[in-house]
Amino acid sequence: MDHKMSRSPWVIHYDGSSCNGCDIEVLASLTPLFDAERFGVVNTGNPKHADIFLVTGSVNAQNLPVVRQIYNQMLEPKCVVACGICACSGGVFRDAYNVIGGVDRAIPVDVYAPGCAVRPETVIDAIVEACGILDQKEAVMRAGGDPLTVGGAATWDGGVELGEGGFVAAGAGADDAPAGTSAASVADDAPVETPTASVAAKEAE
Repeated sequence: MDHKMSRSPWVIHYDGSSCNGCDIEVLASLTPLFDAERFGVVNTGNPKHADIFLVTGSVNAQNLPVVRQIYNQMLEPKCVVACGICACSGGVFRDAYNVIGGVDRAIPVDVYAPGCAVRPETVIDAIVEACGILDQKEAVMRAGGDPLTVGGAATWDGGVELGEGGFVAAGAGADDAPAGTSAASVADDAPVETPTASVAAKEAE
C-alpha cells in the first residue's frame, strides 16, 4: 500500500507579530465554510506531531528564537508556509526598528502565501503545495537522502543571528528578498511561490 504523509498533514500555527488579520484567516480556512479538513488537514499544538508549520507575522529579535525552537522540534520531513505578506517579507512593518524581516530570516520557507490579510483560499492552496513538497521530502528520505536538499532549505541563506544582548548585528535587517525568490514573487496578490528544487533534479545529479 502506498503511504503518503500528505494524505493527512498535521499543521501547527504560530503568530510571530502580526495584526491578527492573517491569524483569523488561517483559522477561517479550518472552519466548515472553507473546510481544509477535506484534505485531511489536522490542526495540532505539538511541534513533534506537526508536518507543516504555518507562520504569520514578521520576525523580530524576540520571536526569532521561538520560531526556530518550534521548527527544530518538528520531525523530518517537514514544510514551512509563510502566511501573509508580513511573514513573506516583513510587509508594511518591513522598515520598523524592531522587524528583522520575513520568516525566512529565521528558518527555511518552502511556500509563500502572500496577502494582507492572506485569504483562506490562499492558505489552503499553500497547504496543498506544501503537501506536494512533503511527499518529495519523504521520497528522498525513503531513498536514504537528505530532505534538506528539497524545498526552501536547499536555497536558504541561513537567516540572521542574534548578537550580544539578544540584538541583531548591524546590517542584518530585512534588506534581502526571501531566499530563493524574487521581489515580485512575494508581492500582494502574487501566486503562491513553490521551490525550484525538485527530487528529479537532485536525482539527476
